[in-house]
Amino acid sequence: MSANKLHREIAACTICAEHLPHDPHPVVQFSERSRILIIGQAPGSKVHASGVPWDDDSGDRLRDWLGIDKRTFYDADKIALVPMGFCYPGKASGGDRPPRKECAPQWHDQVLDVLPEDRLTLLVGTFAQAHHLPETKKLSMTERVRRFAEYAPIVPLPHPAWRSVMWMRKNPWFEAEVLPDLQQRVRKRISAKS
Repeated sequence: MSANKLHREIAACTICAEHLPHDPHPVVQFSERSRILIIGQAPGSKVHASGVPWDDDSGDRLRDWLGIDKRTFYDADKIALVPMGFCYPGKASGGDRPPRKECAPQWHDQVLDVLPEDRLTLLVGTFAQAHHLPETKKLSMTERVRRFAEYAPIVPLPHPAWRSVMWMRKNPWFEAEVLPDLQQRVRKRISAKS
C-alpha cells in the first residue's frame, strides 16, 4: 500500500472512538522515504488541537536531543512520527491516559512496511519500548536507555516531558554518552540518499 493511501485510511480510523472523550483525530507523519522513525506515546491535548505531532514543550526537548530544527523534524521524507496511539486518549490523574491499545496492532506494521528498511528507530518512552523491545520488559526504562548501543538500529529514549529534566540530572551519562551518539546517527540518516 502507498503511504498516501495509508495516510487516508489512518485519517478515517475510528477504531477506538467509543473509548475517547472526543472525536478521533489521528496524528501521524511518514513517507516512503522517512529514514528516521520516532515512535512516541500518544498526542497530548495541544497536539490534538493543532494536528501537528510533537507540537509542545516535549517536542522542543526531543528536537534538542536530536540536534535538529523544526523544518527537518517536520519533513516526512526525513522523519516519520508514529505514536503508539494516534489519537489523544484524554486526561487521567497526574497526566494523560495511556495510548489506546487498539492502535499499534492495527497500524504499526502497515506503516513500517512502507518505510525504508535501513531506518533508524527511536523508541520514546516506556509504551513504545514495551511494544517494540518486548524482550527487555524486565529492564527499567533507565536500564534500556543506558544499554542503548545493544539495540542498534533501535534507540530507546526517555519521554522528553518536563520530568525528563530531573531524570537527566540523576543520569548525567545520558547527555554525555547517549545524546552525542544519537545526534551522530540522526545526522547520518538525514544526509543519506534514498
